[in-house]
Amino acid sequence: MSAIKVGVITVSDTASVDAAADKSGPTIQEIVRQRGHGCVRSTILPDDEQQIRETVKNWCYDVENTVDWIISTGGTGFGVRDRTPEAIAPLLEREAAGIVHLLLAESLKRTPLAALSRPVAGTVGNTLVVTLPGSVKAVKENLEALFANGFIEHAIDLIRGGTGKQVHAAMGSGHGGVPHHHHHHHHDHHVPQPRAILSHDPSLPVYARHRVSPYPQISLEDALNIIVNEIQPLGVVSLPVTPALAGNILGEDVHAPQNVPSSKTTSVDGYALRSSDPPGTYKVLTSRTHALADAPPEGSIFRINTGGPLPAGTDTVIMVEDTELLSTAKDADGQDAEEKEVKTLVQVPPGDNIREPGSDVHKGDLVLQRGEVLTSLGGEVGTLTFVGRKEVKVHRKPVVAILSTGNELLDLQSPNPLPSDGWGGIWDTNRPSLQAALEGMGYNVVDLGIVADDIDAHVKAIKQGLESADLLLTTGGTSMGASDLLKPVIERQFGGTVHFGRVSMKPGKPTTFASIPTAQGEHERKFMFALPGNPASALVTFYVFVIPALRKLGGWPGARCHLPRVRVKLSDAMRLDSRVEFHRVIVRAGEEGLRATSTGGQRSSRVASLSGANGLVQLPTKRDGGPDRLEAGSYADAVIIGELYMSDPTS
Repeated sequence: MSAIKVGVITVSDTASVDAAADKSGPTIQEIVRQRGHGCVRSTILPDDEQQIRETVKNWCYDVENTVDWIISTGGTGFGVRDRTPEAIAPLLEREAAGIVHLLLAESLKRTPLAALSRPVAGTVGNTLVVTLPGSVKAVKENLEALFANGFIEHAIDLIRGGTGKQVHAAMGSGHGGVPHHHHHHHHDHHVPQPRAILSHDPSLPVYARHRVSPYPQISLEDALNIIVNEIQPLGVVSLPVTPALAGNILGEDVHAPQNVPSSKTTSVDGYALRSSDPPGTYKVLTSRTHALADAPPEGSIFRINTGGPLPAGTDTVIMVEDTELLSTAKDADGQDAEEKEVKTLVQVPPGDNIREPGSDVHKGDLVLQRGEVLTSLGGEVGTLTFVGRKEVKVHRKPVVAILSTGNELLDLQSPNPLPSDGWGGIWDTNRPSLQAALEGMGYNVVDLGIVADDIDAHVKAIKQGLESADLLLTTGGTSMGASDLLKPVIERQFGGTVHFGRVSMKPGKPTTFASIPTAQGEHERKFMFALPGNPASALVTFYVFVIPALRKLGGWPGARCHLPRVRVKLSDAMRLDSRVEFHRVIVRAGEEGLRATSTGGQRSSRVASLSGANGLVQLPTKRDGGPDRLEAGSYADAVIIGELYMSDPTS
């Protein structure tokens, strides 16, 4: 059966004022998740009979956010304010005296004081409601009894209208109510046990798959927080200072190893001389005719180019513009070949046009700080070179493995169809798009190709990705189709943890973020994103979720892990949705600021909506009674994914 959707109600006057006082509610949620089910709603209420009754009633009859099982904790004793049984009992359509007896019998094994508990249980519509005591100890004991031998799964299956055959089969096999998984492949890697398995068992017939996703649909904000909290930066390595450093993050403070310049140098093109030399005619010396260690003889000046060192005995530089050419030396053919004499027109004070040793950087100065981004703009790599650093410590940049799933896909460059129903198939758009984006940002990419819709192919490709890369990026196979295998393979074949499997956003609702235990990873696990298969969804979720993850892995400062956001004025009206929506736009800068123009149709399969797009306008959710769109001229936030354009003044 599919995972049970649970709602938890904590009843406590104290916790309703201070949520930190609620210990039982979080305990219930954690136990439910450990058993492979989902906690989809939770709240804390005071010991108010009317509020409790209305909340239970609303949850039970909410057709859009159905709940299979409501568990309350607190308010079941003989205290003056204990009114939970009185609030819920009138709602029960079918009382469950057996569950009440089970709870009391379990508690009485521990303490005779359990006789003072007044639990009620039964169904309201198609929802089972069970009241538990308020103590953490009692909650754990009661839930252990309810989950024993698949009891609660059997009850929920029957309430849903099922026959209970699957639960009976599991009980008969000795596995009770704890989800069990089988190996569908013959690889020799050990499969660790995940914290909880919510995915369907792909070995079962198609009709047994989930009809409702067992993964809670979480907010965009929660999903982003999970990513940055779970991922830790990769280690620090020493790399040569070359242009290839672009995109790395410094792993050390960089101090100048020497003065820059190391000796007196000139800041202009001209001639080095003594400040005591008056205007007049001078013989021209060069580096080919005179050694820097020797002072120029009287009546001579030393020609010098910007940045060049001064010869001994000189203390100033006269600019070329303050001289006149008087004569030249001839070559063997009688042609002018070199300056011979020049006339200086002014007397130059000491130190003029000279950079003193250490005037740019003193030895020991901090020139770059740990955590700074070595951008492709060149300034940071240039600074490292400027101070003479040949090697520098940086956070290792993650390597990304990419693959697409689906028998219907064809590789444009080598269209070898996978086994299918004879349909011609479609070009795999996602791998080329994502590889172009990744390599454009300086990441090394391992292309694992197109993976067939079978478990062995998935296991082989994921195993290869885990061995060759730091992060695995897949597209397709994340939704509710019978051949959508990524979540089951992650959980059942690799013992991975799905940190989230659905996000309240458009496009990209089935986006999945998971981790897989591995001996190769620096932190004993590697991370994986399973993005939706629709091309626009894949690219949008890449910019929203994957880039922050890659940057966190690469040691980027927290504030810079996310792409920049700016305020833009909308050139087009944009419809609102019940979910946060990312509308693909072209952002142009003009005299009036930044304007965002829609790229047209926003269907998730229409990758053309991202052609030319350099921004994603984050539209707010549609509110009850509120407008159904943002009008042209409104302002909204936009994520910048590419270079800004300038407005055409003629348009």
